Amino acid sequence: MNPDPQRWAGAAELMKAFARRTGLAPDGPQVRYLWTDAFAVCNLLALARGSGDGSYQELAMRLVDRVHRTLGRHRSDDERTGWLSGLGEAEGALHPTRGGLRIGKRLTERGPAEPFDEALEWERDGQYLHYLTKWMQALDQVSRFTGDPRFNVWARELAETAFAAFTRRRPGMVRPELAWKMSIDLSRPLVSRAGQHDALDGYVTCAQLRATSTELGSWRSGPSLDEALTGFRDLLDPDGWETTDPLGLGGLFADAGRVSQLLRRDFPEPELLAALLGAGCSGLRRYAARGGPGGLADRRLAFRELGLAIGLDALGIIRTGARWVPGGTARLQALLEQIDDLVTLAERIRSFWLLPAHRATRTWMEHQDINEVMLATSLLPDGFLRLSPLGAAAPA
Repeated sequence: MNPDPQRWAGAAELMKAFARRTGLAPDGPQVRYLWTDAFAVCNLLALARGSGDGSYQELAMRLVDRVHRTLGRHRSDDERTGWLSGLGEAEGALHPTRGGLRIGKRLTERGPAEPFDEALEWERDGQYLHYLTKWMQALDQVSRFTGDPRFNVWARELAETAFAAFTRRRPGMVRPELAWKMSIDLSRPLVSRAGQHDALDGYVTCAQLRATSTELGSWRSGPSLDEALTGFRDLLDPDGWETTDPLGLGGLFADAGRVSQLLRRDFPEPELLAALLGAGCSGLRRYAARGGPGGLADRRLAFRELGLAIGLDALGIIRTGARWVPGGTARLQALLEQIDDLVTLAERIRSFWLLPAHRATRTWMEHQDINEVMLATSLLPDGFLRLSPLGAAAPA
């Protein structure tokens, strides 16, 4: 799909500014944040595919390396050094995701003896499962784009590590639960209760990684993810998926979009698409009934709204994927019709945040990197939402 030239140019401008600010181009001190960087990799691949300009692909590869060498290692203000995995320098470079990846927060993690402070915890480092799944998805897109299975293997190694570390079994519990936030070395939970979509993200992402490894013919290299796939599936809680949080809603639609593409690749649970779409549609109507996005720019969190705009762009993918659901086309169409009048929210959100005055506010500037990268994603959503065609790299 050829993007609108104005949207393409806007995304390119945003990504070039991000690269300059965060030390990618030119090479400088690294300002790395895992969530933002995952979306940035997908944006750069989309720019490379849309333009045939290999410099965007080069930036994406450089970003992957910088993330691994920054967030895959201990902080500079930590007495611990080296790779989070504990592997030696050479071995760690070959398996940079084996110890997980830090979030990239400003403050170091809370120590074992320090009291919990909910407000302060948001500023402290550690590892988030839902950030790790976004990086797995970005790595997988790199493998699909370049045809190089190494990135998919790194994603599967990260998935295996994450599932083992974040799955916690407390005394008296029938089944394990997922921690929401773990320490940098994955030895202890920092926030025990997981987000409502963490297991879902883990399950869909593991299915995507397996599908890619099969298509690349590299499934014998790296973890099979049998345990992680089964474990995440057993932790799915469809009753807990509905939300009115715009970022969470966007995530539901984005996951539904991925499932719709995986259905033609022997996805093990075809009924999941309708369940995801049902939760998303119900939550979206409730969100709209409460007023939806609105108010002054300095009282809004752009990246959360932009997450919804990105997710709504997956609805076209879902419509196409409905044909792969046995007997499910009519049901999915009925669900989509429930929110036909709300799809314009995506353009409304994008248009609002494209206005320079709205990007000059304190709340925008406090989160500039994540806001601008997700605005770029909303302009070129296919880079994040669509599974990249195998070997789609820009010509050398």
